Amino acid sequence: MNTSQLRKLGVPDACLTSAIQGIQSAAQTGEFRGSEVKRLIVSVIEAPADHVAHPHFAGFAKALIAESAFIPHKRAPYKTWGTDIDPAAHAQMEQSCDVPVSRRGALMPDAHVGYGLPIGGVLACENAVIPYAVGVDIACRMKLSVFDLPPSDLDDRLSHFQTALEKGTLFGVGGVHERRQDHAVMDQDWSVTRITREQKDKAWRQLGTSGSGNHFVEFGALTLTEPADDLGLPAGEYIALLSHSGSRGAGTSVCSTYSSIAQSRLPKRYTDLGRLAWLDLDTEAGQEYWAAMNLMGDYAAANHDVIHRLVSKLVGAPIRTGVENHHNFAWKEVHDGQELIVHRKGATPAGKGVLGVIPGSMADPAFIVRGKGNAESLNSASHGAGRCMSRTKANDMYTWRAVQNDLKKKGITVISAGADEVPYAYKRILEVMAQQQDLVETVARFDPKIVKMCGDGSKAED
Repeated sequence: MNTSQLRKLGVPDACLTSAIQGIQSAAQTGEFRGSEVKRLIVSVIEAPADHVAHPHFAGFAKALIAESAFIPHKRAPYKTWGTDIDPAAHAQMEQSCDVPVSRRGALMPDAHVGYGLPIGGVLACENAVIPYAVGVDIACRMKLSVFDLPPSDLDDRLSHFQTALEKGTLFGVGGVHERRQDHAVMDQDWSVTRITREQKDKAWRQLGTSGSGNHFVEFGALTLTEPADDLGLPAGEYIALLSHSGSRGAGTSVCSTYSSIAQSRLPKRYTDLGRLAWLDLDTEAGQEYWAAMNLMGDYAAANHDVIHRLVSKLVGAPIRTGVENHHNFAWKEVHDGQELIVHRKGATPAGKGVLGVIPGSMADPAFIVRGKGNAESLNSASHGAGRCMSRTKANDMYTWRAVQNDLKKKGITVISAGADEVPYAYKRILEVMAQQQDLVETVARFDPKIVKMCGDGSKAED
């Protein structure tokens, strides 16, 4: 009997596997013919408790009993910030809130379609982690460093700063330093999981480099209209370095490995959730992923640390202060009096008084922000402006050279980038910031002046 025939008899989808196993077991003994098996299946459906000791269909009977006791998960609530959000992103958020372990969610104003949880999605789960709700690029993050240099240097010594970016940064899948960089993160225990152990050599080769897609390193002018004690800066103008990157190939391998494990363990009734498959933190796989994710967080921070160290050395000036934050990660936090695993995929932590960085595009400003601790957003804010145009459409509509020349006229030098990253492919950051005034307050504004991105056309999830 095939699955279609079993469904016609009334076998629930969640019990199809156990029914087929029973049929195969009975067939091996030769005790039952087709019509007899059909009648037996119907009798098990009608009275499963009477067949829990059956030599062939006990598993099917128990599965039916469990199915009858199953209580469907009520979709977790989520609140949305912003109005210009793709309906497909809402559909992804709704499906994320259908995951049985989900408890509450939030959708940021820069939201757009991703894999599983949308970019700009925040999802709180009970004692479980969803690898794809963290993202492919685990611990993708921002780092801003302020230099002790006069702001006029950016104009007076433009070529000097441009050379520092060209020589101090590497982009793309194959980007590796000729001489391996050093950082304490490589002295940590990379044997916490098999995949991190196997990825250590690659991670060391890629240490201090940036990825592809929307990753960048740029110099710009930072403006504070009021003193910021938590930054240690008085009001004024400064030169700053801003970078956006993550955990490179090692992080991608961790996500792929543990999402595959999670998907292989999905109960049949939840197979449509696909990349939203979860790992209970009480399981060995869940604990392994959690350890690997946190190691990738440290590694991503180290990547930025090395980049800023190299560039500052080439500039010839010390770093005065800075701000940094993850925006693809999961944290253990208490909300509504309960410890939950809060996934922020393309969302900035915005707890009360917490500093973070929200970028715009290569033509638009970025902002240092201070969180307001809005409980409804699970203490979160946007991670950027958010795409309003697909990469394919941007490549079809724009010629990179023309865009580069247009930006030059506006005083922005772009060393390298792809047409899929043109400013017009993004929402306007000022509008996005206006839509989340209850989530963060602006501390400082960063206006990009020299930008470097990957120019080889390779892509990454935002």
